[in-house]
Amino acid sequence: MLTTLKRIVQELNRIPGLDPAIQRLVFLVKEAMQVDSCSLYLADYQHQHFVLRATDGLASAAIGQVKIGFSEGLIGLVGQREEPLNIENAHEHPRFKHFSEVQEENYNAFLGTPIIYQRKVLGVLTMQHKERRRFSEDEEAFLVTLATQIALEIANADMLGELMQSESNALPSGTQEIVGVAGSTGLALGVGFVYQQNITLDQIVNRKSTDIRTSIQLYRDAVSATRTEVNKLSSGLDDSLPDDVKGIFVLYDQLLDANSLGREVEAQIKDGWDAPTALKIVINDYAGRFRAMEDPYMQERAVDIIDLSNRILANIVKTEKPDVALPAYPFILVAEEISAPMLAEMPTEYLQGVIAIRGSQNSHAAILARAMGLPAIMGVNSILPAILQDKLLFIDGYAGTITVSPGAVKEAEFQALIAEEAELFGKMEAQADLPTITTDQHTVELMINAGLSVDIDLQDKPNVTGVGLFRTEIPFMLREGFPSEQEQFTLYREILQAHPDKEITMRTLDVGGDKPLPYFPIVEDNPFLGWRGIRMTLDQPEIFLVQARAMIRASEDLTNLHILLPMITTVSEVKEAKRLLQQAFFEVKDESLANRSTLMMPKIGIMIEVPAAAHQIPHLAAEVDFFSVGTNDLTQYLLAVDRNNPKVSTLYNSFHPAVLAVLQEIVDKAKLMHTPITVCGEMAGDPAGAILLMAMGYTKLSMSAYNIRKINWVLRSIQLYSAQHLLSEVINMPDAQQIKTRIDMYLEEHQLGGLVRAGA
Repeated sequence: MLTTLKRIVQELNRIPGLDPAIQRLVFLVKEAMQVDSCSLYLADYQHQHFVLRATDGLASAAIGQVKIGFSEGLIGLVGQREEPLNIENAHEHPRFKHFSEVQEENYNAFLGTPIIYQRKVLGVLTMQHKERRRFSEDEEAFLVTLATQIALEIANADMLGELMQSESNALPSGTQEIVGVAGSTGLALGVGFVYQQNITLDQIVNRKSTDIRTSIQLYRDAVSATRTEVNKLSSGLDDSLPDDVKGIFVLYDQLLDANSLGREVEAQIKDGWDAPTALKIVINDYAGRFRAMEDPYMQERAVDIIDLSNRILANIVKTEKPDVALPAYPFILVAEEISAPMLAEMPTEYLQGVIAIRGSQNSHAAILARAMGLPAIMGVNSILPAILQDKLLFIDGYAGTITVSPGAVKEAEFQALIAEEAELFGKMEAQADLPTITTDQHTVELMINAGLSVDIDLQDKPNVTGVGLFRTEIPFMLREGFPSEQEQFTLYREILQAHPDKEITMRTLDVGGDKPLPYFPIVEDNPFLGWRGIRMTLDQPEIFLVQARAMIRASEDLTNLHILLPMITTVSEVKEAKRLLQQAFFEVKDESLANRSTLMMPKIGIMIEVPAAAHQIPHLAAEVDFFSVGTNDLTQYLLAVDRNNPKVSTLYNSFHPAVLAVLQEIVDKAKLMHTPITVCGEMAGDPAGAILLMAMGYTKLSMSAYNIRKINWVLRSIQLYSAQHLLSEVINMPDAQQIKTRIDMYLEEHQLGGLVRAGA
């Protein structure tokens, strides 16, 4: 039977499209098991029923027509029990329900098994036979194993999205709610407008070319034209937007530089490919590497690279943009993936919100949407964009939901919510520049996380005390070789000089494992526990020393540089890193004396993100000047969960009791050692997380810039005492959901419920 299973699964993998694949599935199962019928029912959670989607043996006319409630019939029973049902005469079972359309009167034996993925029943696979008999244990084992394989293949081949699309492609009349991911908070009402690029890399067929000179010139001309387009879009942005947001377009300019993508594309052309194919090869490689990274911020850089390449491609093939009139009425922008330049093309006076079929909170489109005050829903992979064209849409950037075609009553309710939200934002804005001090006079410092110099804008932000985390690895990833000391010095100097009175914490190169450099490949079976962070740079001291020298040189005549060491597990790692930093310092100091400049040894800190480090605080504190807690990785390692693995990502939760207990332990021990400590993970930028962290004793929180206003307002609205009382309630609760529910109640009690859902 194992051979038969493999053959069926392999054949299904070769079939494009869900419907042809599942129809072939039921045929193959019926043939292999020599039964009279095999059928597949898929779950429709919106309407709470199973739908017959494929059959070989029952009436084919019933496909798509027969719908069985989740609590009805034998199919519903299999779904409810989440286990196989094997009976010799289905008609005699008390849960049997007759459907004349399927014409199953002559079938007696019934075997059904659920198809389950991530603890969710996706459907039911059945076999039926006219003869009265129980199916054998081998037959039952076969069907159960096949159902498991189908669930895995659906997930691994991304067929789940297609499954949901095929149910949703034709939206029923009336109101429908679609769930996505909140990319930017806010509420909006408008008509759907679907944006499509006229040509994309995946449409390119690989072709060879012998005319190398012409192909290179064609590529260079296209890059020049694209740079002009992007600069024009950038200059058209609202002057009131922060410099760091407008600076997103500087990244595009950097990517267009000949030393970035250009050199690799031209190398492919010299290998015999034409310009479009060369671009496709290089971009697919770059985008693939970014998408494979653990850091969500880094993953989203793939969208920027692909958008830019599609713009270059359009200029290579010189396609005319379709003459599509942009809306002159309130609209919601809808697209497969949304980039910052795409947003910049839209008429801002009518643009109300954004829906991206793919994407996350970390995309530059989401960052720009937040800066523009636009709600955004990302990751809506359950639908096709075209479905939303010309439909009235209400998007809720708090809950991450889209309401399609609301009726008049609902529309009025939504308008009221939008008005309430405007009042809420007004209160936030009024306090935006005030220091973060609770109502009982407890002060918390807020800092920002950044990944490029263009992400940093601390001007006119008196309540932001500096950069709590600057990810130095991003410039390394945008090059085809290690940046020189001088190149790194120039970048770091620009940042430090721009904000001499603000603390700037630069993390040393944190690559390896899941974040490989294109020119320094690392292949491992388990990258999350592998050669990464400080482990890699200590093994390659020449890389560490060049970066250390660049940072220290950049701090000449300044005192605001802090150096942060990632992925620390042992005290010996800290000692070795300090030895190298001191070596770099004295080398640079000798040079600076000749230049008559002043140089001070930067403060040195470590990331607390490995559980082992969390339990060695006293020993580590003796070696460093400060700690920075990375709640993202710490949570991941404590819970043994890869949050980017869809099979287990639902288990990732920073409010897990074990995570809260360790966070409390860390800050308590750090205080005993009089060691300053910051939190720089996503938890710091979440209202519920910030409240608990403050209650635990953390006084410095670093977060994405767009969360600063929100967290400032939340902490200014409560007492430290009440937050500590809340912590005492939840710290001993056994379940993360119970903890989160109690915190949401606390927000409501303190008139902060609008942060969870405006007007709720």
